[in-house]
Amino acid sequence: VLLGFSVLIRRSSRRAPAPPAPAVLHKISDPAVAHRVLVDNADAFSNRPVLPFFVELAKRRGGQRNENISTVPHGPHWRALRCNITAETLHPSRLGLGHLAPLQREAIQDLVAALQSTGAGAGLRDHLRAAVFRVIARLCFGDGVHECHVRAVCSQVHGLQVAIGEVNPFSGPSLLAKLAVWRYQRHLLAFHARITDLCLPLIAARRRGPHDDDLCRPYVDTLVQLRVPDDKHGGRRALSDDEIVDLVLEFLGAGSGSLVVCLEWTLAHLVVQPEVQKKLRREVDGEAADRSHLIRGMPYLHAVILESLRMHPPAPVALRHVQAAEAARTLVGGGTTSDVTVLFLLGDMGRDRKAWKDPDEFRPERFLAGGDAEGVGPLPGRKQTRMMPFGAGHRFCPGVGLAMATMKCFLAALVVEFEWAPPTNAAVDLTELDGFLKTMKKPLSA
Repeated sequence: VLLGFSVLIRRSSRRAPAPPAPAVLHKISDPAVAHRVLVDNADAFSNRPVLPFFVELAKRRGGQRNENISTVPHGPHWRALRCNITAETLHPSRLGLGHLAPLQREAIQDLVAALQSTGAGAGLRDHLRAAVFRVIARLCFGDGVHECHVRAVCSQVHGLQVAIGEVNPFSGPSLLAKLAVWRYQRHLLAFHARITDLCLPLIAARRRGPHDDDLCRPYVDTLVQLRVPDDKHGGRRALSDDEIVDLVLEFLGAGSGSLVVCLEWTLAHLVVQPEVQKKLRREVDGEAADRSHLIRGMPYLHAVILESLRMHPPAPVALRHVQAAEAARTLVGGGTTSDVTVLFLLGDMGRDRKAWKDPDEFRPERFLAGGDAEGVGPLPGRKQTRMMPFGAGHRFCPGVGLAMATMKCFLAALVVEFEWAPPTNAAVDLTELDGFLKTMKKPLSA
């Protein structure tokens, strides 16, 4: 059967016109080079490649690509989506202490209770995921979303992320490779269909009318009211349900997955280095009981988070699609007639020996006043890039503020409530596993 299928493909390919030259793959691990292309030449590096899953998803929808913020080409549609989430959902005025802090506090209380009930040696990742996802889901759907619905969506979003991490979008042209990709795409589409079935009733409920009891305006409400450029008829139009589902999936997946990964890596290093844990606990204990108001006044907590992001950025790579002419102008060795797909190796940048002293050591003090990384933050500066765990250029993650605030609140509470140590006769395995996210190969137990 496979032989016959191969013959048919070859015969049809002889009759078909020659396809355009495939995009060349170019890898960048030098922070200085990344700054030159992503910051100094931001416009040329403002698009991401279209991955096979999104092409297949568009086919299932009659050829209509329902773009999210990550995949939409740079232009008016992208600006409308980006401005909406930045101004209406993620702006500090929307996430004030009276809005976000109660959601965080409730999730942290439930997380602490769950960890206390399971006892020492329990796996941590699933508990972290459930707690963080609850915060993100309520920011997305509002306070009225039922807990069982949150758990169901969380399970499917996590399953989709794991499945995406198993797919190599740049696999070879062989028949077996194509069959493997086809099989994985069907797997991804099944997850996507289940997520759609779960989200559509929640979206419909928000369409029916406002909910004045929400602590903050949910993301879905902003999407229902948003109007984007209408490329077919001119003017502006509302988003379809399919478009809202994809934007919601992006918000839930990116908002929860990266936080869980960073928290687990950070706690793992606190277990390995108890002196760092003690120093952090002293800082947090020295503040008032309601720490959510004083997070900005904890420089060592901030430094610990930054050091974890430097060594273990949540996403292994960042992708960009560059036109051939721009690639020839901006990339070393970029003289090509084909478009270029650029892979920025984020983990390598955070451990680049030209940019960092002792890069394989977990040393938060480097980010404090007087340290060699004083002033370095989660986003690149105007003049220099040393790490980019949340991306850079036009496509940097708009949720960086929410991510940093939530990670600090969770970590501060976990350090105060528990003393973190390895299980008896067991060491912490810091081996990385690159998939959709950069996770610990062996989940942390403490």
